[in-house]
Amino acid sequence: MSREVRSMIERWGSVVVRRALAVLLVGLGVTAAAMLAGVGLEDKLSAGGFDDPATESARELTQERDTFGNRSVDVIAIFSSPDDIATDPAFRAEVEETLAAVPDDRVSSMATFYETDDPAMLSHDEHATAVYISLAGDSQNDFVDAYRDIRPTLSDSDLDVDFAGPFAVYSDVNEHTKDDLLMAEIVSLPIVLLLSLIIFRSVTAALLPVLVGVVTVVGARAAIAGLNEITEVSIFAPNIITLIGLGLSIDYALFVVSRFREEIALSPDDTRHAVVRTMATAGRTVMFSALTVAASMSSLLVFPQAFLKSIGYGGIAAVLVAMVAALTVLPAALALLGKRVDSLRIPFLQRSTAVDAEHGAWSRLAHGVMRRPVLVAVGVIVVLLAVASPFLGVKWGSVDYRVLPPDAAAHQAAERLNTEFGPERSTANVLIEGADEAQVSSYVDALRDVDGVVDVRPVESEGGTTLLRAAWEGNSQSERSQDVVRELRDVPSPEGTTALVGGLTADTVDLASSVRSHLPWMGLIVVTVMLVLLFLAFGSLVLPLKAVAMNFFSITASFGVVTWIFSDGNLSGLLGFTSSGFLDLTNPIVMLAVLFGLSMDYEVFLLSRVREQWDATGDNDLAVATGLQKTGRIITSAALLLGVVIGAFSLSGVVFMKMIGIGMLIALLVDATIVRALLVPATMKLLGRWNWWAPGPMARWWERNGFREEGGRRGPSGKDERVTAGV
Repeated sequence: MSREVRSMIERWGSVVVRRALAVLLVGLGVTAAAMLAGVGLEDKLSAGGFDDPATESARELTQERDTFGNRSVDVIAIFSSPDDIATDPAFRAEVEETLAAVPDDRVSSMATFYETDDPAMLSHDEHATAVYISLAGDSQNDFVDAYRDIRPTLSDSDLDVDFAGPFAVYSDVNEHTKDDLLMAEIVSLPIVLLLSLIIFRSVTAALLPVLVGVVTVVGARAAIAGLNEITEVSIFAPNIITLIGLGLSIDYALFVVSRFREEIALSPDDTRHAVVRTMATAGRTVMFSALTVAASMSSLLVFPQAFLKSIGYGGIAAVLVAMVAALTVLPAALALLGKRVDSLRIPFLQRSTAVDAEHGAWSRLAHGVMRRPVLVAVGVIVVLLAVASPFLGVKWGSVDYRVLPPDAAAHQAAERLNTEFGPERSTANVLIEGADEAQVSSYVDALRDVDGVVDVRPVESEGGTTLLRAAWEGNSQSERSQDVVRELRDVPSPEGTTALVGGLTADTVDLASSVRSHLPWMGLIVVTVMLVLLFLAFGSLVLPLKAVAMNFFSITASFGVVTWIFSDGNLSGLLGFTSSGFLDLTNPIVMLAVLFGLSMDYEVFLLSRVREQWDATGDNDLAVATGLQKTGRIITSAALLLGVVIGAFSLSGVVFMKMIGIGMLIALLVDATIVRALLVPATMKLLGRWNWWAPGPMARWWERNGFREEGGRRGPSGKDERVTAGV
């Protein structure tokens, strides 16, 4: 970042002071308009977006629909009666009458026991029968809409009707997601306000982070509403907006308000100077931090799945709006408040705000760590790797009914299907083209020879294209089921023909392959951008590499914890979920992008103050200790507030939202405490002056153009004599 940009930020600070009321009113007016734009956002967003159009399963589904219409089993309607037998004529007549009322344009096909005589469609006690329904449409969104349209008609039967199957699960997940988002906001905002009162010890100051948080969430939702008009955006984007936007905006407001209180304490009668200095220091660092988080979230855009892209869209929108709000609405409010920022103080929370910048608890901790850096560094790394070790045995899968809470309708219906109609079965659709009847017959025999396959039967045939359905026992997301799909694909089709294997399990196999092929690009983007941005920030090639390594330890530790909990099933009773025995493939990808950005957020704030002190004194130990002392309470407070927002998502009934909430909370706590307070000082002590090393030409370029927070004031001793005030 050039000195011209730094001057621009300082000039913007002066503009805000002169036009504070206008800036604030414009900001609030834009927020009001954005609120209207975001009304009903969840109802407009995509319920699908989990597939890669280039994969075999996606191509099979496309060709299947083009030839036969959709023939996948999308919904299973279970008709039952405690008194009547499903084979009785009256029972059958009621089922058929109910199915006849379903609009033809909402379903592609419906298969019943009465037509197929398939024993898997009749319950063991014969009091229930399952109807396999294929929905009409061209996309996952169409299928979800079709399911929502036919469900009331099917439920209107005189028989009891329960719904299982993929789109019953997706529909319930979407409904629970909306409820969980509202609950997270209701739970977190009051706690954030209460903690802000404790941290700031002033009602006025405490309301400012909440103001920025509300502006951020509202503005980012409006941005996503606009983006949804030109591309597919998943219904999960609003969740990431709340999680990242509310959390980071509160963090940014905390850093800016804290620095402003520090500056206003030094110049009580010069609000203009205090705002300009705040923008030139904390404001510039907020901008830089936001760019690092946005860069991390942008790495999700390399994936072809609309779901992952949407998380990236939501994260980028949230962090950029948070940055804009923290650099416009917030400084305008501070300029109007001046020293009244500390008005409405809470008497029983008051204490002296003067803290020696070179002493105090955080400084003593840093010096204690730096006296035994090897012991501390090795000990912390061993502990974090031990916590991460369960991740080595992780198993992968995708969404099934167990992602829902045990009391969800689709979850209970699936369990009923598995017990009363069981054992649980999985299927794959196999599309063979260019085969005659004899070739189809020989191919079916070959598929039946695959270990575990219990049935292969033709579904439909037209113009040399035949759709087959293979079945085997077991859950669709198990490792064994994934192996069956791979073995089915390994069966050679007859000469002159082509075959494609699709279905739920095939989707998971292909999702894993797609993620693995795109993950290196994601890593390359994240690491490259971080190395460049951190070099611009600190003029060092060593610190960026160290920061990436620090992130590795905290993120893998969180992965180990979520594997131990959600894949291995520990604490499932306490946390209220059903373990699937695997992790959803997309969750660690989302966590990686979000956590890498958030970890860099605190790294930037800490190292900015360390670099400021290093420039003032040239003493590495003093710079580390002073930087930790100046940021210790602020970053801890910020982590606490962000932890409340993230932790609210751990209350979600949807397992992958719960997992993201708990995993991110663990990583945040590890990063803000163990890594920042122990590992960073230890490694910086071991590196010494090498912390700030860069090749000569790069170092000279950075001296002219680099990002520098020139906030320190030197006294006669050459040391920074600033007093840390406020938070």
